Amino acid sequence: MGKLEEISRKRKKKRDIQNAVLAAIAVTGFIAVAAVAGNVLQLLAYLPNEKYNLRYRMKSVTARLVVKGYAIWIEKDGKKYLRITPAGRKALAFEQAKVVLKNQKKKWDGRWRMVVFDVPERRRRIRLRLCAVMREIGFVRLQDSVWVYPYDCEDFIALLKAELKVGKDVLYAIADTIEHDKNLRRQFNLPKM
Repeated sequence: MGKLEEISRKRKKKRDIQNAVLAAIAVTGFIAVAAVAGNVLQLLAYLPNEKYNLRYRMKSVTARLVVKGYAIWIEKDGKKYLRITPAGRKALAFEQAKVVLKNQKKKWDGRWRMVVFDVPERRRRIRLRLCAVMREIGFVRLQDSVWVYPYDCEDFIALLKAELKVGKDVLYAIADTIEHDKNLRRQFNLPKM
């Protein structure tokens, strides 16, 4: 496995564990770290054969959640609990929406969904994140700032715009036809019309 593949795999694993912890916190609104550790331990059983130092992993994940503003520490009856914040709920909803969009049954209605954006250079990181998320979902780049998808994704794009705070910089459009769409149909395994 190449170096970039290894880095990518580690990032995905971190994100998966982080989302699992965030989801565990979201179930009750707050949760004791010991309880989260048990839930994450069950999750780790499904990951590739690697040894995990659970105490270190939990400290790392919870610290990351706190730094990102997704969770806060509260103390109650002498015990420390992790509580999800509104930003954490929003991030969790976004991650869940990505999973739903990827796994939904897809039947093409003959129309193309296009995302057109003009994010300024000073917000380059946001633009790169936007492109990465769209690529992850399955969008295909038609031109530099124009991405195409054949299935309904309006709700997801609204969530994405809110998550990245790019409201007017990103436009969602539905097109009945795209000239010379033969390559697009092939990329999405769509029937000829």
